[in-house]
Amino acid sequence: MSKRMDRYLLYTVVLLLLLLGAASLSNARPRANRPPNFMRFVTNATDFASEDYYDYIIVGGGTAGCPLAATLSQSFRVLLLERGGVPYNRPNVMSHDGFLTTLTDVNSFDSPAQSFVSEEGVPNARGRVLGGSSAINAGFYSRADKQFFDNSGLDWDLTTVNQSYEWVERAIVFRPQLRTWQSAIRDALLEIGVHPFNGFTLEHKVGTKIGGSTFDRAGRRHSSADLLRYARNSNIRVAVYATVERVLLASSSPSDSGCNVSAIGVVYRDQLGRYHHAMIRDRGEVILSAGSLGTPQLMLLSGIGPRSYLSTWGIPVALDLPNVGDFVYDNPRNGISIVPPVPMENSLIQVVGITEEGAFLEAASTVIPFASPLRSVFIRAPASPLYVPVTTIMEKILGPVSVGSLRLASTDVRINPVVRFNYFSDPQDLERCVNGTRKIGEILRSRAMQDFMFREWFGSRRFRFVGVPLPLDQSNDLVMADFCRRTVSTIWHYHGGCVVGKVVNSDLKVNGVDSLRIVDGSTFSISPGTNPQATLMMLGRYMGLQMLRERMRY
Repeated sequence: MSKRMDRYLLYTVVLLLLLLGAASLSNARPRANRPPNFMRFVTNATDFASEDYYDYIIVGGGTAGCPLAATLSQSFRVLLLERGGVPYNRPNVMSHDGFLTTLTDVNSFDSPAQSFVSEEGVPNARGRVLGGSSAINAGFYSRADKQFFDNSGLDWDLTTVNQSYEWVERAIVFRPQLRTWQSAIRDALLEIGVHPFNGFTLEHKVGTKIGGSTFDRAGRRHSSADLLRYARNSNIRVAVYATVERVLLASSSPSDSGCNVSAIGVVYRDQLGRYHHAMIRDRGEVILSAGSLGTPQLMLLSGIGPRSYLSTWGIPVALDLPNVGDFVYDNPRNGISIVPPVPMENSLIQVVGITEEGAFLEAASTVIPFASPLRSVFIRAPASPLYVPVTTIMEKILGPVSVGSLRLASTDVRINPVVRFNYFSDPQDLERCVNGTRKIGEILRSRAMQDFMFREWFGSRRFRFVGVPLPLDQSNDLVMADFCRRTVSTIWHYHGGCVVGKVVNSDLKVNGVDSLRIVDGSTFSISPGTNPQATLMMLGRYMGLQMLRERMRY
């Protein structure tokens, strides 16, 4: 197992270097961004009272939590609790070129990215900063596909859905400017038949398209944290470095919903270790937006989950809810990386090919500093690195169908839970990966890729691969399936753990508990389109509007 872990760790580090922008390792440092004016209602948790009352308490200031808080604050008093800090004083978080450093410069308790490794040995990351994973990701923005809305289990008001997407897009979404590599990928996708060309669009459409970006033209990041600018200042408080340890629950007389348990607040700790109690007013709610790892973990630690499992941890059982932590998914990523013979820019994902076969094709490019040991031997001067361009092509599959699970590693909420995604355990996922990786082979054989091949003796050309190349016999299903299994990594789109129909109902209210709702990707049983961040931000706004309308009816 240790060798397998080492191989996965090495493979993922290489892919991070190749895929996601190592320019931050150069001498140039990104500039810090000045905190925006709306940050005046964001305060360190140490400054909060030991007890206070709110209409809505939102646990997790992430991709969905920030737009949800901003929306609810228009009419009610809201507390938003974020376990990390603010992004605006962290230059690497706020810069396109600082992406890699943010993902790799991690520690146990307060780095913006928190790393974890699945039981299969695949390294992964989760956000721990205001804005959540939208503050540490690659910035690609694209709306959900029709299949997501048809199969999510929610009764969507599509007019409000579109209005919510537009609300997000006006604030933080930009049209990227394609340069050498992204333009070549666009041309290659069209050449191999990923038609039609849909141009720049935020919609999910079969064919080749240019998607949106949450990086602006200057390379500055925008995230869901920016959406707090729309909050009503007098109605919202945001506590950072506030670690919620459990939801406070109380027995109650059976309500109209038939529940015998109600959420009444939360307990959280600040950086000094002091406890705070945040309580809800009459008709208020606690809303969990802590993500696909954090939300099921917090449910279990609060005594909501399978009775027999909670008892093994000595956790008092408030409600026997068997499927908490079940139905966890992660979209596998597979691909190749090459060293081109021409200079190359840094580019994160901007172009996507959406195929009929259930695979999404994407690409990125970067420049890696490489210090040759020969220079230090033969040249008596301070070694300065060479900068080597590297490009990558990857595919992500639709779904996925393979199901995993999550369980506790500790009763300390700061410790990552244990998660197993069971990549490719369902043959349908493996078939989609085989189809997607074959498309990568077609891209490499396209005319658009010829400029990225090295010219060899006698006029022949070939690619110089970094890492594992595609198999030579790409017609062999078994060989391609083996490639998928051997090179599996994550694209950071994991979801589930508290899915609709199992843990929450179609209004995202927790089954069997009054005044407790979940608004985040842990409720998803399918990933929305090519990238989930657009739909998670939409969900926060959408549910906020639905909850405001709900309060007005009663």
